[in-house]
Amino acid sequence: MISHKQLFLLNNAQTSNNPNFLEVDHAEGLYLYDIKGKSYMDLVSGFAVSNIGHRHPKVIEAIKAQLDKYMHLTVYGEFVQSPMVKFAEKLISVLPEQLNNVYFVNSGTEATEGALKLSKRFTGRSGIIACHHSYHGSTHGALSVMGNEAYKQAYRPLLPDVGFISFGKEEDLENITADTACVIMETVQGEAGIRVPSLAYMQKLRQRCTEMGALLILDEIQAAFGRTGTLFAFEDYGIVPDILLLAKALGGGMPIGAFVANREVMGVLKENPILGHITTFGGHPVSSVAGLASLTAILEENLVAGVKEKGELFRSLLVHPMIREVRGKGLMMSIQLDTFEQVEKVSQLCAADGVVIDWFLHCENALRIAPPLIITEEEIRTATGVILKALDKL
Repeated sequence: MISHKQLFLLNNAQTSNNPNFLEVDHAEGLYLYDIKGKSYMDLVSGFAVSNIGHRHPKVIEAIKAQLDKYMHLTVYGEFVQSPMVKFAEKLISVLPEQLNNVYFVNSGTEATEGALKLSKRFTGRSGIIACHHSYHGSTHGALSVMGNEAYKQAYRPLLPDVGFISFGKEEDLENITADTACVIMETVQGEAGIRVPSLAYMQKLRQRCTEMGALLILDEIQAAFGRTGTLFAFEDYGIVPDILLLAKALGGGMPIGAFVANREVMGVLKENPILGHITTFGGHPVSSVAGLASLTAILEENLVAGVKEKGELFRSLLVHPMIREVRGKGLMMSIQLDTFEQVEKVSQLCAADGVVIDWFLHCENALRIAPPLIITEEEIRTATGVILKALDKL
């Protein structure tokens, strides 16, 4: 009889020649369980999706209740659907007052696409500034602002008028001019191997965008909802973006994304032409109730409290001759090694011992650590013990 692995390779499009091949039967909290019942600590959170853990009871309850009412009804923006309305209201209540209008989409890359269009439409400009080693998704517009040529060269031509600056380099901010529609930047760079900017840099970035009339788009698709130790990463920098990108943990495990802006800015999508941006499934009712339940859980269970301390515990325990550096903010971290071969070997050894870790798109010689916020001190000690044991075998 043909196995699921063989069917996976035969029928499902592959993204690489060496997938993980972990066949998961079910998941709960911090843990994944394979078809043989073996448990794995998920130190990646489905790539920063499962901030509240897998299958949080409040999310499951909300999804089941919504299934008894309705699922998809019509395209985004036509019918008044209470799941979407309530979710937007809750989301806006925890954001600065300038960010008071939400456009729900299906994913992070769609949020990027919408934000780029919105910036050009609102400013009447075409220039876009992005960062080297950035990642904002894989669709054509998002790929245009990706800061890694190796992933782009096979798909050119891409968007014109896109320039790149070095993340964290203050001198490069002079490249933001009166021709710039927007600057798109991750508040904390993710796929670059977790790069954290300085307070001074972020404040000068905000000031320069304001002076030049360019919209500042902050991508918190990975960093939001407590991952860095504050509900939104930009809170630590005393600034507010013009457009905020959200996805991943936004849906509590369900697919949903959003770009958030001021009502005046977002309003330009309504006319000249009408339907300036449109999506069939954006703000899907089931994803919206899941997102609302997830955000409510984060707030009511105070899951952000202790995130910075948990990050520091990881750092204090991750000491080994093979580790060159541990970078990060809160529970968004990277362990810098020397080579991809070392990263691959450690990942395999950790998986064999029941710990799932991964690497980065633009920093192949570093390990990704991004566990659910619910991870306990005891679980951190267990997980780091497995990682150190794997490093001993290099």
